[in-house]
Amino acid sequence: MASAVDKIGTGPGRPLALRHRLSTRIWHWSNALAVFVLLMSGLMIFNAHPRLYWGQSGANFDRAWLQIGSDETQGYLKIGNRRWDTTGVLGRWNDANGVAQRRAFPHWATIPSTYNLALARRWHLTFAWLFAFGLLCFMVRAFWNRHVARDLSFTRDELSPRALWRDTANHLRLRFDHGPRYNLLQKASYILVIFALLPLLIFTGLAMSPGMNAAWPWLIDIFGGRQSARSIHFIIAAMIAGFIAVHLLLVLLAGPIRGIGAMITGRELRR
Repeated sequence: MASAVDKIGTGPGRPLALRHRLSTRIWHWSNALAVFVLLMSGLMIFNAHPRLYWGQSGANFDRAWLQIGSDETQGYLKIGNRRWDTTGVLGRWNDANGVAQRRAFPHWATIPSTYNLALARRWHLTFAWLFAFGLLCFMVRAFWNRHVARDLSFTRDELSPRALWRDTANHLRLRFDHGPRYNLLQKASYILVIFALLPLLIFTGLAMSPGMNAAWPWLIDIFGGRQSARSIHFIIAAMIAGFIAVHLLLVLLAGPIRGIGAMITGRELRR
């Protein structure tokens, strides 16, 4: 996310602008590390019971709405009554030594790479603190320095159907040089992720903790039970992974040196 852009100098005919403030850059990179570890350790935790349910409880003989499993010959992904063959990717795959393994996610996608539920939980909970408090500090800072009001608020013109179509068409045509401010789609996606999906990810994670039975029992009820919270947690994590994939793709298409350099130094040469 970027802060307000101020001209701070000039290059050869191009203005040098402050694109990202220090607080934004620190949060971006610490959050990138935390999310990377959380996703991969979360997949290892999921490997311990690769089934998702709705409601308060769920076990092997209960009906799961999502399951990643395997039989003697193939791996599969099952959602409801639909089943897809995922051999070699999910459910059944070969490890680095060429030995067939029957776990949901392969070794290269998990932390740790070998099956270890206890260690995965330690990684996950440790970086969950960094993730949660980093998000809280960023939110406080963003409201305090008016970053939200200045850079993420919508104008009446931006909410018009014509503006929405123009921004969508520009993205589809891979036209990303929209100037120093966020466009409508960027604002909408950042607000959705930062102020909705990420907090939900944290609270559903808390709802899965047995300690919440005594501390905040109402939190489990809000999500319809511990297994429902686990399902929502998994769905949001998948959405965050998708957002990151799209974000990285757009950075590459828009110019990785320019974009990554601005997120490191905070400054960017305007085209």
